Amino acid sequence: MENNKRTLKQVLLLVVLSYFCFMFGNSLVSLTIPDEVFYSLTAREMLQNGSWMTPYIFGQPQFEKPIFTYWLLKSAFMVSGVNSFSARFFPALFGMIGVLAVYFLGRIGFKDHKKAFISSVVLMTGGLYVGLARTVFTDMVFSIFILLSLLSFYWGYSLKNRKGPGILLFFVFAGLATLTKSPLGLLIPLVTAIVFLWIRKDIKFLLSRYLFLGLVIFGLISVPWYFLMFKLYGNAFTHEFFYNDHFRRIIQAEHIGNDTWYFYPFSMIGCMFPWSFFLAAALFFLPRYLRQKENAFYVFLVCWIAVTFMIFQSAHSKLVSYIFPLFPALALICGGFIADSLVAEKRSRLFYLALSLSVAAVFLMPAALIITSVWFRHYLSRYIYSQGAINLFIFSFFVLGMVMLFLRLRGKLLKTIYCLGLFVPLMLYFVPLVRQGIEPYLSPRESCEYLLRNYKIDNAILSSKFFVRGVKYYTDKEVAVIDMPGTPFFSPHPIPFLNTQGKVREFLRRQKITYAILKKGSVEDIASLVGGEFKYTVLKVIGNEYIVKIETIVK
Repeated sequence: MENNKRTLKQVLLLVVLSYFCFMFGNSLVSLTIPDEVFYSLTAREMLQNGSWMTPYIFGQPQFEKPIFTYWLLKSAFMVSGVNSFSARFFPALFGMIGVLAVYFLGRIGFKDHKKAFISSVVLMTGGLYVGLARTVFTDMVFSIFILLSLLSFYWGYSLKNRKGPGILLFFVFAGLATLTKSPLGLLIPLVTAIVFLWIRKDIKFLLSRYLFLGLVIFGLISVPWYFLMFKLYGNAFTHEFFYNDHFRRIIQAEHIGNDTWYFYPFSMIGCMFPWSFFLAAALFFLPRYLRQKENAFYVFLVCWIAVTFMIFQSAHSKLVSYIFPLFPALALICGGFIADSLVAEKRSRLFYLALSLSVAAVFLMPAALIITSVWFRHYLSRYIYSQGAINLFIFSFFVLGMVMLFLRLRGKLLKTIYCLGLFVPLMLYFVPLVRQGIEPYLSPRESCEYLLRNYKIDNAILSSKFFVRGVKYYTDKEVAVIDMPGTPFFSPHPIPFLNTQGKVREFLRRQKITYAILKKGSVEDIASLVGGEFKYTVLKVIGNEYIVKIETIVK
């Protein structure tokens, strides 16, 4: 009974805290470019077309991602309208689900309330996790389905009377993950489970009637949509989805600067901030846990991390969000290390070093802001519109650092660690103070609204490549891209792509007046074309977006 009360209390606390970390105020900033508007635009066009199966963008079918995330977005738009809160609702909700899933996985694996709770706090307040829970990507939903799949597996493995439900739920969630992003939704959890069972010399656990039934369930969930797209679109679907968006990313880097051996290892540590120092210490001590035969849970977590890492490390296209499925395992390792250190009779020097560096990092924030506000006052004023806001920022983090230092010196280590969890949420609640300054650099909403409010737009809007998805989302007008000289989108977009002077001239000749939302370099490209045939006027500059009117001179 006491355990049940403690569990209920901790679960309710995690729900409330994760709501404030992920859901509260997530509509303050407009949907950002290029990705948030991409997914939201697709869901809106599905809504406009009455489609539940075919994703659309720019009026044409698109196959960059499977359908499940678009189902969530479309459903949210139908209930509460097409807006940023609706778009971000389900990523936030899945973020909350992920925190609870880590808690229950920690309870099963550690058999310890405190370790499970601390691990959940680590995940909930880690930089990347908070960021993806408050933005519109497929990665949060995909990763939480993988987490739920592996939670189901380990639940069934640990509790023998739950073997059947555990294996079946394992395949249910793997099917939903596959319907969210790719067949990696099955590959990651299945290979993790197989490697773990092979190490444990218990591969027979999977070889039962539940395996066959689970595969059938997986197929019923995930295969029909893929089959329907192949039947309706044939090679157009298979080439774009399987070759261009998956195989091509293995052999070719979309983001060349990320294609290094150290990108993912450094990202794993850095994106867990402010827990990075504790995670580094936990990974240092990890071999000690693995040598303890009774610690099957740590073997499971290492298999999870290793399998996910190796799958994505081998691909040339690398993004931090690709390895996001392993972050729950990192949080559990980090949380277990912190909890063990707190109750140890003799704590390691690495624990104290991690704690000291974490406190120093909190003090580093106000120090950096003081230096920046003095040396780069003019630049900073573009983003934070008052010195009072900067001072409040500095004061808040200074107070947090002083509280942590006081608790540390008094030996209140657990309270010190919980205070560290306030770092990222505290930064979030300064968003209202900087929103007016940063939003024009994140979203073209203001530029689009200015254009629609003041001018009659009856033809295609010309846009720089980086802005075009947002321009389409916020104006719902035809668009064309100017990018000289430039390479096409990694995944094809069915819109005019103008990367030579000849193509730009031909496009402008077809429209007596062309309105454009451009970056500075594109404005310079337009300027090089003017003369006897065209003239242009910069109507307004909002952030880094130039609103331009281009007229064709009639001779």
